[in-house]
Amino acid sequence: MGRLSFLLQTLGLLLLCYVVAANKEPFANAKYKDPKEPLEVRIKNLMSHMTLEEKIGQMVQVERANATTEVIKNYFIGSVFSGGGSVPMPNASPEAWVNMVNEIQKTALSTRLGIPMIYGIDAVHGHNNAYNATIFPHNIGLGVTRDPGLVKRIGEATALEVRATGIQYVFAPCIAVCRDPRWGRCYESYSEDHKIVQQMTEIIPGLQGDLPTGQNGVPFVAGKTKVAACAKHFVGDGGTLRGMNANNTIINTDGLLGIHMAAYYDAVNKGVATVMVSYSSLNGLKMHANKNLITGFLKNKLNFKGIVISDYLGVDQITTPLHANYSHSIYAAITAGLDMIMGSSNLTELINDLTSQVKSKLIPMSRIDDAVERILRVKFTMGLFEDPMADHSLANHLGSKEHREVAREAVRKSLVLLKNGKKEDKPLLPLPKKAKKILVAGTHADNLGYQCGGWTITWQGLNTNNLTIGTTILAAVKNTVDSTTQVVYNQNPETKFVKSGEFDYAIVVVGETPYAEGYGDSTNLTIAEPGPSSIENVCASVKCVVVVVSGRPVVMQPYISNIDALVAAWLPGTEGQGVADVVFGDYGFTGKLARTWFKTVDQLPMNVGDPHYDPLYPFGFGLITKPN
Repeated sequence: MGRLSFLLQTLGLLLLCYVVAANKEPFANAKYKDPKEPLEVRIKNLMSHMTLEEKIGQMVQVERANATTEVIKNYFIGSVFSGGGSVPMPNASPEAWVNMVNEIQKTALSTRLGIPMIYGIDAVHGHNNAYNATIFPHNIGLGVTRDPGLVKRIGEATALEVRATGIQYVFAPCIAVCRDPRWGRCYESYSEDHKIVQQMTEIIPGLQGDLPTGQNGVPFVAGKTKVAACAKHFVGDGGTLRGMNANNTIINTDGLLGIHMAAYYDAVNKGVATVMVSYSSLNGLKMHANKNLITGFLKNKLNFKGIVISDYLGVDQITTPLHANYSHSIYAAITAGLDMIMGSSNLTELINDLTSQVKSKLIPMSRIDDAVERILRVKFTMGLFEDPMADHSLANHLGSKEHREVAREAVRKSLVLLKNGKKEDKPLLPLPKKAKKILVAGTHADNLGYQCGGWTITWQGLNTNNLTIGTTILAAVKNTVDSTTQVVYNQNPETKFVKSGEFDYAIVVVGETPYAEGYGDSTNLTIAEPGPSSIENVCASVKCVVVVVSGRPVVMQPYISNIDALVAAWLPGTEGQGVADVVFGDYGFTGKLARTWFKTVDQLPMNVGDPHYDPLYPFGFGLITKPN
């Protein structure tokens, strides 16, 4: 009896060890773990092992602050994101970012099937949440360059800087066609002309890598130095009534397809991994509930095979007030074709509600499977299953000299010279570097935060010089002029000061203060005080060049006659040296307006080709200078 008991105990122990080992890595030999298996085989195999709860978890993206170990483990969360300004700590190093992302990833990998999570962030003009990142000009300036090759290089640099912090997914590019500059997101749009926006989709292969030949339209991300991109906001976000953010776009099918949809063809053809849906409505129907366009057009007609993601709380916003009839909103969004939901005002409610709607067959299981298949396709394609953890080897790419040089080039090419001399035969620009004494004035001359605009370090941007590392326009002027030239800076000088100063010339830098999204919606489009008085006080007494730092054309007509030279600098980012490069003639002005510059706001909306077209400076305008 003793020996039998011993044998039984030994067998029991062996069996227990086997069960523990099997539970620890029960799917080690599953086909989805084998990179040699074809992509679709891996997807189907993994899905065959997944419970409904695990599938729904993949469809949810939670904000970093809510991505606790419990939440990820209990709900099998498939994705995490940083909202604007959401960082591991102020001025976080690449190492701190990588450690945070890896902690979250470890938790995701410890769940039953070990499905890696994907981490997303807004990197809309460089890696704009990260301290010391290269901040490129906002899209409105890049459209001016008409240079898709440059924009592709910006995509490549941005991908490296984002990966330097361990993040694999960016909510960019914005391919909105802004038709009314009163919109607070107009600076996120490359142009009022869809053809320029289409050219600029070249940023997608910059971010993701070039599509292999013959792979058109399939989501593609080429490994650990590249990121998944996101074409946004589908569709018509730039055409809302009076430019009101997230409002209603009233347009016929020809206008929708010809203007707002055009760049989505290019984005899908270039293998964009994800598409984000717009907060706005189309002819009264919320885009987050628009099945005809999300499923019928994007998925079925354009044959998009990647992830359709909501905007932040976009499902909650289907109703007014927010979250008013959440179960209806979940039903409307998921049946419309959304695959991933970004943020929720009540995570438990979202997951429970979605689960019960599937169990009661309100939402068909085939719709859930479609969503999960798309999410897994992107994760497998990116190599996340083989190489889920970030490392510190790319840290030196964040804010690197090479990337700052690309940004400086972008600044040079994005500047538009609108006026040069009160008489055509007497140009003021380029300015001489050697002068006795020059004046630099204006609120925007020495303010890195103003120069970068919204979506920089924080969501709404900042009014400060120490938000990140960069060169202000004042510093750039001082770097550029001859060592014998005296540079006097006075933010808002009195007329008396200017008259008595014996200045050879003055540079006045004025514009808009930072904003993002609806906070930037404006009915008057004026430059910030005391900008107008700075122009008046300075330009009445000395030869002056006015540099406008703004996210869109602003009211300039009242000041034009007093100004000797006028430069549109848009929102140039951290590399202010690019402004001085051109103003002082090391390079020539080459930029041409990619937006119409209106005379008065009551002309708006007014786009090139409109019957009432009567601009201050027309679309495509820009004076050219030769380098010295």
